[in-house]
Amino acid sequence: MRAAEAVRAVAAARSIAVSLGLAADDVTVLHDSNKLTVRLLPCDVVARVAPAGHQVARFEVDLARRLAASGCPVARLHPRVEPRVHERDGFVVTLWTFHAPVPPYEVPPRDYARALERLHAGLRRVDVPVPHFTDRAEQARRLVADRDRTPELGGEDRALLVDALRGLGRLVAGHGGGEQLLHGEPHPGNLLATAEGPLFIDFETCCRGPVEFDVAHAPEAVGGHCDGIDADMLRACRILVTAIVTAWRWDRDDRFPGGRRMGVEGLGRIRSALGHGGFDLRG
Repeated sequence: MRAAEAVRAVAAARSIAVSLGLAADDVTVLHDSNKLTVRLLPCDVVARVAPAGHQVARFEVDLARRLAASGCPVARLHPRVEPRVHERDGFVVTLWTFHAPVPPYEVPPRDYARALERLHAGLRRVDVPVPHFTDRAEQARRLVADRDRTPELGGEDRALLVDALRGLGRLVAGHGGGEQLLHGEPHPGNLLATAEGPLFIDFETCCRGPVEFDVAHAPEAVGGHCDGIDADMLRACRILVTAIVTAWRWDRDDRFPGGRRMGVEGLGRIRSALGHGGFDLRG
């Protein structure tokens, strides 16, 4: 968030907490991207704050409750307040339990894979309307194709991303494997190492697709511990995920720390992977 918006977001979170009888004298920013995640103390509550138009918050609350109730490894909503979306000053706020991280802080590959498999098992029991993973790829492709929104992207790099997003999306979708509800972005930043074991957070990018699309967000070593994974599809999904992430780093309005550097590095990884992958993107 921009600095002025972040100040208002923190004020909204504190105001809502106080109105619910929670002491919120101190605030620690845990994550700042399209939404702001803060820890409120001394009540020790995690508040996730997003612009009011970001109505996926209601979806996240409902899904998190259902997954937690079925024993899935997910962060929980805060038990001392009603599990709902709060609105204040143009923001939506949800309140969550703070799960303290434990060393070594990075989840080992085998534990990561087991947690992801448990999550997928729980997601298979949930029936909710979500976008298809190819919608994510198409959204990124439209961004790249819009020169006004990605003015610093060179012609060859733009063509590379367009081909990767369109071609790999079509390739994976046409593979013929099974699809299910997915987390959408189960990368290490969305997996907490806690005393209760690994816990997933942030379900705003839930989508439907093959499990390989989710596994592609995890470190490479995790894939080797996942049962029933199609290795070729996983390789294709890894490049597709890199292309999606890279596309957003070239958005003129992107505020991700070090985003432009990541965009340049992402282009290099895509070019290298396609050069060695044997994928026909124009077939």
